[in-house]
Amino acid sequence: MNKEEVVQLNKLKRKTGLFFIIVMGVMLICFNFLIQFEVNKEKISASYTAEDTVRKIETQLGRYLENSEMLKNIISSKHTISDEQFNQLASYMKKNKNVIEAYELAPNGIIEKAYPLKGNEKVIGMNTLELPERQKEANIARKSGEYTIAGPYELKQGGTGALLFDPIYINDGNEKKFWGFSILVLNWDAFLEELEVDKLEDATYHFKVWKEGNNGKHVTIMSCGHSSLNHTLSVACEVPNDTWYFEIVPFQGWIPMSYKIFGSIVSVLVAILLSMGYWQIILRREKEAVYAKQIEKVATEAQHANQAKTRFLFNMSHDIRTPMNAIIGYTQLLENNLDNKKQALDYISKLKSSSTILLSLINYILEMTQIESGKLDLKKEIGDLDDLVKNINVVVEPLIKEKKLHYSYHLEIKHHHIICDKTKLREIVLNILSNAIKYTPEGGNVELLIQEISFENNKVKYHFIIIDNGIGMKEDFLPHIFEEFAREKTSTESKVPGVGLGLPIVKSLIDMMNGTIQVESKLNKGTKFTVELSFLTSLQVENVNERNTSTLDFSGKHILLVEDNELNAEIGIELLNTFKVIIDLAKNGEECIKILEKMPEGYYDLILMDIQMPIMDGYEATKIIRSFNNKNAQIPIIAMTANAFEEDRKHALQLGMNEHPAKPVDIEKLKDVLTKYFNHEKREK
Repeated sequence: MNKEEVVQLNKLKRKTGLFFIIVMGVMLICFNFLIQFEVNKEKISASYTAEDTVRKIETQLGRYLENSEMLKNIISSKHTISDEQFNQLASYMKKNKNVIEAYELAPNGIIEKAYPLKGNEKVIGMNTLELPERQKEANIARKSGEYTIAGPYELKQGGTGALLFDPIYINDGNEKKFWGFSILVLNWDAFLEELEVDKLEDATYHFKVWKEGNNGKHVTIMSCGHSSLNHTLSVACEVPNDTWYFEIVPFQGWIPMSYKIFGSIVSVLVAILLSMGYWQIILRREKEAVYAKQIEKVATEAQHANQAKTRFLFNMSHDIRTPMNAIIGYTQLLENNLDNKKQALDYISKLKSSSTILLSLINYILEMTQIESGKLDLKKEIGDLDDLVKNINVVVEPLIKEKKLHYSYHLEIKHHHIICDKTKLREIVLNILSNAIKYTPEGGNVELLIQEISFENNKVKYHFIIIDNGIGMKEDFLPHIFEEFAREKTSTESKVPGVGLGLPIVKSLIDMMNGTIQVESKLNKGTKFTVELSFLTSLQVENVNERNTSTLDFSGKHILLVEDNELNAEIGIELLNTFKVIIDLAKNGEECIKILEKMPEGYYDLILMDIQMPIMDGYEATKIIRSFNNKNAQIPIIAMTANAFEEDRKHALQLGMNEHPAKPVDIEKLKDVLTKYFNHEKREK
């Protein structure tokens, strides 16, 4: 996923997240309205319950007061009631009235009579208009002329009760004069029981009834006994001469917590489901838009690719035919001039040169394929920049001399040893330097400069600068210089062979190394390439012994060559004969195994193994050889194959092969391989 796709995906995620938040908010608002509706219903029901309870209290109190109406009427008519008459009337009224514990008469507010007297002796003589806990309600009843309930509180005669003050007035001429009170003493517990307030709890309510007492303090009239009530509904209920406040709340609150949790879960689930649907819709739309862009892009790329393909085929056709024509032509001339040694040697030299050009073209194409497929890896080796320059100079020296160029190189560095992929670094510098040599006319100047720019935390930064005063390039071509198959002029026009893959490969390798490349050029004035690369420095210095190449006589060494192609086998045998080794030939892997089983253990010192062969390929043969339980399992096996990709090399090594030099066979590489393994064998002995 590229950066643009990641940015677009994050944008879609943010839009979906915003959609989720909006949906979640709407759901919660709707759920809150629903909750509020249910709460209002519950509060209306609770309010009705509270008011109904107060109406029951008023009705019950009215029933109790009916009993004292006879006393009030007698006294209002100015009749005097003796103690005996009072007791008779009170005893009659108290029958089957468990709630009314006592009747009291209080002329001018002073209690003079009480029935039953026993147990109520302490109240005789009390002035209700002056006692602190009774005077408020007593004075209210006196002034208003309506009954008033006082309490509940601890009674003087003991126990908890309430006093029902019923004021009595007598006619004094044209005015009514306050006479006193008819007082009913109520057993509070029995009163509550008769009111059936416990049914409020049966209806799953917590409640508390209170009124304002003296000094503004709350006086609890009745409650369910629950320690603390939260979020209660407070209903003000008017009773004669007072206001009672009824606080009520359901056991589980106005809305049970389970409802809230359920609503929240439903809101989240709905928001998630809708967001998922929204995500699918916008993702599908985005994919359709991207797909449309991709189709347009593919169409454009296909058009460009066709143009590039046509250009590539044209260039390749010419650039490959040029060395091929030379090879075919010089081969015919060589055949016609075998007797003329000098002429034949000249033709052989030109054949080698043409073959090298053709092979370099093929290698470029293969390497570009590896880079594009992501299968090219960078090695980590200890490299010496001095050796790098020496090796490069060896390669370019013949070209420099041929074109009579003025070549100079300079190393302005402190740290010479770095950790890098030596081959790829050499390829970068050599490719640019070769281009400078190719495009610089005879007698021109070419310069290689390596500068150390910075050193920090064991990491050093270099500039590799290649300057020439050759033919240069037009400014409008510079942006295309690193495009595949891009060439300002064909090899026909420039007389320089190439397919336009060298610099794209260089750019890809530099990108893999996290470096940069810059180019400055003017037509007919020259070109300057600046490559910036950073490497870890190495404090280790390779102690590489100079190879002793003076003696390449491996007489007595036995090599088994496994090759199915007769021409390749013939070339291989001829090359190996120069080292005076003893050679046996096997035409496939199965024949190789049979020869090894037939010959004595350890007879062969080395196996040169082709890969793609009929009957049994080189990979399968290698696995069988490595599974032997004798010395033959340790024979060095060298892959001699046209499978030249890096994954082919890794696969061969994983199966047990020792080396993987690609075809065509390079005599110098073959010499290195034989020297490595045969000299190693001598050291071990």
